[in-house]
Amino acid sequence: MPYLANIPADILTRASAIRLAAFDVDGTLTDGRLWYGEDGHEAKVFHVHDGLGLKRLQANGVAVAIVTARISHPVALRAEELGIAHVYQGQGDKRACLETLLEALNLTPEQAAFVGDDLPDLPAMRIAGLAVAVANAHPWVAEAAHWQTRLPGGMGAAREVCDLILHAQGKSAAERERWH
Repeated sequence: MPYLANIPADILTRASAIRLAAFDVDGTLTDGRLWYGEDGHEAKVFHVHDGLGLKRLQANGVAVAIVTARISHPVALRAEELGIAHVYQGQGDKRACLETLLEALNLTPEQAAFVGDDLPDLPAMRIAGLAVAVANAHPWVAEAAHWQTRLPGGMGAAREVCDLILHAQGKSAAERERWH
């Protein structure tokens, strides 16, 4: 993947240590728009490329978590579809949630990535070994990130993060071979 050819060495080092990749939802796994039907039900749009990336991370031994401040049935459905066991909705304190998850998985903060787009994501990003902002993140979030995706949230940004981690861990060649 050409966009992974010029990743700085320090980012590759951080990504090589990742054993948990945690993602915000609105604005990160989705484009951030909230859709409500006449009946009040919420709908969300997730990108299929992101989904496959999340599944490939899990298949390669990297745990995936969803950490979001909102509570949404579509998030639970998507997580179930992707086999994501670590789903935390209604999290007003994402840092505390990430710390609790790290403790439960017996991981250090350096072994975690946190991917976000807006101010509530900053506390978790500040403790993560790899803090990633999506391309359309708030400027303060982009400023705090170790790395920023080329693509915006909900449009393949999560897949870029998955590809980066697999690349840094030397698993890209095996993944490519698997699909040929």
